[in-house]
Amino acid sequence: MEFLAFLLRRLGWSLLVLLGLSVVIFTIARVVPGDPARMALGPTASADQVASLQESLGLNDPMFQQYATFLHGLARGDLGRSLLTEQSVTADIAKTFPATLELVICTILLAFALGVPLGVAAARWKDRWPDNLVRALAIGSAVMPTFFLALLLQILAGYVLNVLPTTGRLPGGIDFDAGWTGLVLVDSLIAGRGDVFLEAVRHLFLPTIALAAATMGQIARITRASMIDVSRQDYIEAARAFGVPDRLRMFKYMLRPAFVPPLTITGLEFASLIGNAFVVELIFSWPGMASYGIRAIVQKDLNAIMGVVMVSGVFFVVVNLMIDLLVGVVDPRVRIRGSRA
Repeated sequence: MEFLAFLLRRLGWSLLVLLGLSVVIFTIARVVPGDPARMALGPTASADQVASLQESLGLNDPMFQQYATFLHGLARGDLGRSLLTEQSVTADIAKTFPATLELVICTILLAFALGVPLGVAAARWKDRWPDNLVRALAIGSAVMPTFFLALLLQILAGYVLNVLPTTGRLPGGIDFDAGWTGLVLVDSLIAGRGDVFLEAVRHLFLPTIALAAATMGQIARITRASMIDVSRQDYIEAARAFGVPDRLRMFKYMLRPAFVPPLTITGLEFASLIGNAFVVELIFSWPGMASYGIRAIVQKDLNAIMGVVMVSGVFFVVVNLMIDLLVGVVDPRVRIRGSRA
């Protein structure tokens, strides 16, 4: 019951965060130089045509009225109409979001699957060559710009070695509609299309590695630090004194309490990857929401810009709430602290 109250408080704060985000993105979208109506119609449009479009978009209304209209539509799931595609922004995002979500899910799974074992190995052989190697990899992946790694992978694997595709989700010759979940990997398995699944994996390989490198390094560093911190606890010292084997001590008594910081950082990274995918999607021509957002920014498509940012914000908030639940399951002390907060 107390933990439920804690979650309700978190939900309240999350709603306030989303409200604040809506105010910020609405203000920024309105003060950025450039006339959306003029950019939508082009330089050859007459002044009357531009004025008519401004009136239909409500750009001549007072700012508070425009914001109230935006909030009213947001509450109904209506993000307005895109000037870029001339379709509903909600429909555009529903069409492009699954591609970004698939890329982000594969990225976080790869980063977690590599980062945690590397961090555990570094803690196990602290200050020895495995530890030094993991720390070098972690620092190198963290400082290397994502766009540089993406371009490097694209040149090496796609053009020099010519072993992997460098653009898109599927080859142009494959006719497949991801209609069940929007995730090609899942829908191809449901449809029994092994050929589509293999091609989807090949197309995901390079952008996933490019996007996962920095996250993998972060998880490895956090896991190493957490394992080392737990290893200094009194009960671990007692287990060592009683002759408990290193492997048993590490995986039974150390890994679970040390798992909370890596799990938390994984959740934060997972949520932030929706925004960080912009550059990778652009380089690999990935047809996701991030690419859609870039085109909207270039064309100053106000409704599309605000829609992409708000969906990213909602995703971030939801993932963080889920991480709170998982952390509470892994470490019951969090539930107790949370109920007293």
